[in-house]
Amino acid sequence: MTTAHTHHHAPADLAPEEPQRISVSQLLPDVYKAMVRLDIAARQGLDPVLVELVKIRASQLNQCAFCLDMHSKDALAAGESAERIVQLSAWRESRHFYTEKELAALALTEAVTVLTDGFVPDKVYAEAAGHFEEKELAQLIAAITVINAWNRFGVTGRLTPGHYTPGDFAS
Repeated sequence: MTTAHTHHHAPADLAPEEPQRISVSQLLPDVYKAMVRLDIAARQGLDPVLVELVKIRASQLNQCAFCLDMHSKDALAAGESAERIVQLSAWRESRHFYTEKELAALALTEAVTVLTDGFVPDKVYAEAAGHFEEKELAQLIAAITVINAWNRFGVTGRLTPGHYTPGDFAS
């Protein structure tokens, strides 16, 4: 499983309404490589499936179709069920699909991703802190922060989903 991102153009029969704008990986390879290293460092010690759930949820909130495609496929390749991935956008109504730890991570993901209402609520942070060791919580916050950065590259560059295959990138 990897989180490296690359940019592909859609084939003519799948061409998006608005074409891809820029390729950060091509124009700023040092930034791209630094982001990949940051991504790898951020998820160390975390359950890979949990990380993919977090990445999918943040990507849903940020409407990053490219990252949704990538991380849904990575989650499936890591053994996650299609049912849990499908239910992720409605996790509050589908709590029975997830562990308490996963629910705390999803709530924290939403709080860190959507900052328009202000700070991360104490209740959300305390719930996550109750399920994660301090270093693991720091790793989770880092992983959430990194996927939000990737999402911003994806939506700003209008990256095209549908071309990623798990294992395409080595990290």
